[in-house]
Amino acid sequence: MAIGLGEEHRELRDSVIGWAARNIPPEVLRAAVQAPQETRPAFWTSLAAQGLLGLHLPEEYGGSGYGLLETAVAVEALGERVAPGPLLPTVLASAVILASDGKARAELLPGLADGTLTGAVALTRPPAGSLTGTRGEDGTLTVGGVVEPVLGGTLADVLVLPVATRQERVWVVVDASTVTVTPIQALDLTRGVARVEAESVEVPPGRVLDGLSSERVHDLAAILLGAEAAGVAAWCVRAASEYARGRVQFGRPIGQFQGVKHKAARMLVALEQARATVWDAVRAARTAEEDGVARTAGGDIAQEAGEGTAVRTLEEDDAARATGEAVREAAYAAAVAGVVAPDAAVGCARDAIQIFGGIGYTYEHDVHLYYRRALSLRALLGPSAGWADKVAGLALDGVRPQMEIDLPEEAAGLRERVRAEVAGFAGLEGRRQRRALAEAGYVMPHLPRPWGREATPLEQVLILQELRAARVRPPQMIIGAWVVPSIVAYGTAEQQERFLPRTLSGETVWCQLFSEPGAGSDLASLQTRAERVEGGWRLNGQKVWTSIAHIAEWAICLARTSSTGSKHEGITYFLVDMKTPGVTVRPLTEMTGESMFNQVFLDDVFVPDELVVGQVGDGWRVARNTLSNERVLLSSGTGGTGSSIRDLLGFVGRLGRELTAVERQDLAEVLCEGHSIDALGLRVTLRQLSGAEPGGDASVRKLLSTSHAQHVAECAVGLLGSAAVTAADRTLGDAGHWNRAILATRAMTIYGGTTEVQLNIIGERLLGLPRDPEPGR
Repeated sequence: MAIGLGEEHRELRDSVIGWAARNIPPEVLRAAVQAPQETRPAFWTSLAAQGLLGLHLPEEYGGSGYGLLETAVAVEALGERVAPGPLLPTVLASAVILASDGKARAELLPGLADGTLTGAVALTRPPAGSLTGTRGEDGTLTVGGVVEPVLGGTLADVLVLPVATRQERVWVVVDASTVTVTPIQALDLTRGVARVEAESVEVPPGRVLDGLSSERVHDLAAILLGAEAAGVAAWCVRAASEYARGRVQFGRPIGQFQGVKHKAARMLVALEQARATVWDAVRAARTAEEDGVARTAGGDIAQEAGEGTAVRTLEEDDAARATGEAVREAAYAAAVAGVVAPDAAVGCARDAIQIFGGIGYTYEHDVHLYYRRALSLRALLGPSAGWADKVAGLALDGVRPQMEIDLPEEAAGLRERVRAEVAGFAGLEGRRQRRALAEAGYVMPHLPRPWGREATPLEQVLILQELRAARVRPPQMIIGAWVVPSIVAYGTAEQQERFLPRTLSGETVWCQLFSEPGAGSDLASLQTRAERVEGGWRLNGQKVWTSIAHIAEWAICLARTSSTGSKHEGITYFLVDMKTPGVTVRPLTEMTGESMFNQVFLDDVFVPDELVVGQVGDGWRVARNTLSNERVLLSSGTGGTGSSIRDLLGFVGRLGRELTAVERQDLAEVLCEGHSIDALGLRVTLRQLSGAEPGGDASVRKLLSTSHAQHVAECAVGLLGSAAVTAADRTLGDAGHWNRAILATRAMTIYGGTTEVQLNIIGERLLGLPRDPEPGR
């Protein structure tokens, strides 16, 4: 998927990609590489005619009246062609000018929108060159100094530059003709940078960008340069995967080798993280802007009203605080994008070169152009460490981004109905409440009636929101949550009536007898046998890594009923009463010293025919339904370890000391990963609300979520210092809690589907890489 989610964004992306294919063929790219000096590309007029320069600008300034997201979609698409020319610096300049107050917007934005003007922004932070200014009595600013490098500075008609005065740091717009612009030999061979020198340049008050902070400028740069970085990464993922599918070595495509397959899958993970964080930064910026507009409008109304100002002032103060928080959340989201997107582009380009091998290291191959572009984007935005420190600082200062879903208008009426029903549940307690939720279909509302509500994705979101608001907790079904969908889909009416009501209410505890000593991730290799006897089946075998088998009343069990056909055939899905004679449970002591997993031995265990789910020999189909539900649920939480971002930040707050620079970097890395997972989850939900399939976001989020709790725990233990020798016991305070967590979370990348298997799935299903060969072939 791309940065944009909606159908209109997909259409825009397809349109830009089609235009780029016609106007920026390989020979145009190579001509830009070989040109002795940078010039405005021949396709500039055509590009401007497409309206791509003004997508984010209001119609009153000659734009299309859309927003920054549409521009990010176009920038990403052109980044996939490593497009030469001043598109990115020009749209960044117009976005920065739009974010300011004053006359410059009306004067300059129409020209920047229609392509008659090109722009550039100096992103360099002191002390790497600086401009200083002195204000005259009439407000004119006299500017002098040097700033470099300026992306697109050689081709720019107008330059947006930072100027330090005695009182403040301001941003100004100057005509390129009033300064000296000197090209700098650039790492990026398709787009230049320049040195800008000003000597007593007079900037009139109308060209001073009032109301514009340096933070806002750099946040906009993080979004737009991040969007292009995502485009660079996208080309690298696609091109490397195509090459790996076709390049044959040792008698088979190199994409079949796990080392290559996993590298490509990791590239896709980084790409989707980049897209999600840039998208979220745009979303957060729009929210902050809308809050600011609403607050301003409210203040204007209060001013006009004249009376009741004391009350209105209190309301305005609340609105101002809310807006301030939205601005801080937008800064946080932009900083995360500033870390994730440029690093993703560099990493994907680097790994693409590795997959291409020797041909990728040649000057003739295009991949080095993408590597150069990625490195340049990261350098222009500033070190990732700087953005990471900003993430850590905002988080330690209490910023907690809220990823709320913008619901359609029809949600209002549906919400009222859901809220009224939830209010009835809130008045109940204990078992009565859990049973009422189950009977009303509120536990798994997506299921068909009577077990669910056949709820649409919108209704599911509303149910979750209203239950949380009313502090009504659905029953904890644990393994039962994986069992229910399979019995609904494949069970008989008698099985459904017997098992589903008590499972949905959390009264029946289940375990899962799938894994065996010789069949973990390769579940189809299971050896547990089921032999036909009068009235049912006799099961014999050993199961292992069975969670909560020591307290479970019932189990779902896979056993082989036939040895003919493929290894996926001849497997049957049984429901086993754990009190049946011949069932022996032996707890396994985990590295934490606790016992949640178990070995289960089945010795002539009788299972009647009425407890077979689905058709005999078709258990693999039923099991796939169970496993798909398992992986979704396992990836959505912390697995009971307490290893969450909230827990980590709470612990940091109790340390009673400042973090070192290295510790802040470690914290920021975990924060950025957690934020990207949340953004991916929100994108999945929004895509489902629109009626589309979850897409690559869902698979990537599953993979990241399984290791995230490990990274949280590792970060926390790193902060313990010598206290990390404390026993892994939650009763021993923070040190014991986090030492237990670092041990317990090692299971998360195993029992939810190992990381390596998940990488195989991503490589094969999302990138189309060849499947692993069958044993013996």
